[in-house]
Amino acid sequence: MTLGIGGAGCKLAALLDDSAVLVNVSETELAKVPGGGRRILASLHAGKGQFKGSRKDRRLGLDAYLSVKRELLSLIKGNMVFSSTGGGTGNGIVSGILGDLTDEEDISTEDKTFFAFLLPYAKLESSEFISNTSEFLAGPLAGAIDSGNTGNIVLFSNRVKFEKRLSEQKFNQMLIESLKVFLAIPDKNDQFRLLDGHIDHEDFALFSSKPYFNHFTYFDYNPEQSFEKQLTQNCNPLLLAPEAPIEALFLLEVPAGGDPTMFYSIVEYFTDKKVSPIYSVVENPSLKAPFITVSLLYSRKPAELVNDFNIIAENHAQAKVQKSLDQYVSLARLEVNMANKAREEVKLRGEEDVLAILKRLGKL
Repeated sequence: MTLGIGGAGCKLAALLDDSAVLVNVSETELAKVPGGGRRILASLHAGKGQFKGSRKDRRLGLDAYLSVKRELLSLIKGNMVFSSTGGGTGNGIVSGILGDLTDEEDISTEDKTFFAFLLPYAKLESSEFISNTSEFLAGPLAGAIDSGNTGNIVLFSNRVKFEKRLSEQKFNQMLIESLKVFLAIPDKNDQFRLLDGHIDHEDFALFSSKPYFNHFTYFDYNPEQSFEKQLTQNCNPLLLAPEAPIEALFLLEVPAGGDPTMFYSIVEYFTDKKVSPIYSVVENPSLKAPFITVSLLYSRKPAELVNDFNIIAENHAQAKVQKSLDQYVSLARLEVNMANKAREEVKLRGEEDVLAILKRLGKL
């Protein structure tokens, strides 16, 4: 089962799963989402919120979580949750979920929740989104990771959307299609002829239950070139860049009649990094070139992510200030000698007019 929380989370979940459970504080926003299954309306104390939503106020989302807490904690077990981190509803409700997961003594592998978060692009999005995200990463998410009570955490970024000026619908579809490649790994092990290794659904579920950040990517693999170089060149642009992996998993698909032994160089790469990968090699007759899907689990601390966001946000703010300063037009000071000016006016207008002018200036 898939759950979508908040505006962005609901749209993503509905694209992945026709029966996704969608959660929001706004009836209007829930009704707008095409696809998906059951709708859950989280209650706000402020009646207007049921139509307007929580906007960017994460406190309203956290307050609304209390109305659906018991139900959501049951639904998320062993399932996937989508949410953005910049808005109010998704951030607030998921903060409540993570807080409760942190307080659990122990959560079994099969009950771990896989989280997919959509982060704002700090260079171009609003300061409220950045602030909400920083608080989310440093607080609820950090606590949940330290507790070990979450599954994998995927950190999507809005960067590509803004840099390529994509529509929201097209960008969301890109995210989901990318995620589907990773999620298809165990199904491909069932579908295609196995040549070496094995990743079944149980192996995949165990890997996905680890409380680490997950950076997955995929590309046509050239066995004549360094795997490290190819991996570096083909990081997933839809995700935050990965750190050094703690664990890894890969599926290598080779064309019919292809050489399956090319996987050894990939295993050696990870072994040199002190990582023992889970892997599988299958024959995919529809391919003309080898294709690899790789997942890297890393444990970069949320505090470091927050620092990155804050640095970018600060640089962005400084640039705005500098732009304002550059646009400021300073006027040269006009020096006027009143005595000389008065003499000139006497010649032009006569004494009576000048005296009247000087009286008015004196009042000023």
